[in-house]
Amino acid sequence: MKRTTILRKAIMERRAVAVPGCHDALSARVIEKTGFEAIQISGYGVAGSLMGMPDVGLVQMKDVLDTAWNIAQSVSIPVMADLDTGGGNAVNAAWLAERVIAMGIAGMNIEDQVFPKRCGHMAGKEVIPAEEMAGKVRACAAVRDRLDPDFIINARTDVLAIGGLDEAIRRCNLYLANGADLAFIDGIRTREQIERAVKEVKGPLSVNLMDAVSGMKTELIPIPELARMGVGRVSIPVASIMVAQKALTDFFTALKASPTGTLPGQTQWLASFEEYTDFVGLKEYRAKEDEYLPKQHLESKYQGADKIVSGEGKE
Repeated sequence: MKRTTILRKAIMERRAVAVPGCHDALSARVIEKTGFEAIQISGYGVAGSLMGMPDVGLVQMKDVLDTAWNIAQSVSIPVMADLDTGGGNAVNAAWLAERVIAMGIAGMNIEDQVFPKRCGHMAGKEVIPAEEMAGKVRACAAVRDRLDPDFIINARTDVLAIGGLDEAIRRCNLYLANGADLAFIDGIRTREQIERAVKEVKGPLSVNLMDAVSGMKTELIPIPELARMGVGRVSIPVASIMVAQKALTDFFTALKASPTGTLPGQTQWLASFEEYTDFVGLKEYRAKEDEYLPKQHLESKYQGADKIVSGEGKE
């Protein structure tokens, strides 16, 4: 079954399918290995990973596409790409939709913020006219219908903080009427707001729990309860980059504070070299070398012993 078909089926069942955010190919593989059904590429995470900067519209679209390609090739489960405001007008957005469909991406997020956008849980957001966003959605839907009807278009509105829930619901329904498959009210706050949106939005609703720990602006409702409400998708977009930042900070703080400059025996900080190389597929790579490279070359390269797999020569 195509990845687009798998994702569409999961969302249309309205069982609150959990879609964590990743910030690179490694975090995507971790999410897949831990058993999640689908992944989204976190714009917040990509900004932090590539640039060490906040999600305020600084990442170039080429970098977004390059990251999406790497992630899509690294996992077998469906991947959704965060295309922010679509790179410009409706024509730009349609061009990006073509690119990500060609990559094997299963769905895309597009939002109605003014460029330069910012993370939905930051203050100072501005939105474009609803009709302009509807045109972007319609242009992307035309591409979807031509190339892969199962591709998911998630239309996000950031109007809640500015215009209230009534306007957010109105925009969701306008975007769905223009071809979106999924609607997302960013910054929705309470159980009551979610319940009302599920009832009044004329299509599946996506809810953002941000980090799955604090919920940030959105009330942290258990996913089984969101499923009972009929929510289509639950995104957890920022956890991967925030986990990475904290783990790196904790490790290097401990290392710097150590009188010896080392942490002997403190294996809780990191995977072993062998665990990591197994995870990223070094054994499979070596098996391909054995199958396809000349035997004489391999004997010379490894001097009769597989030193890389055995853990020697880590540098």
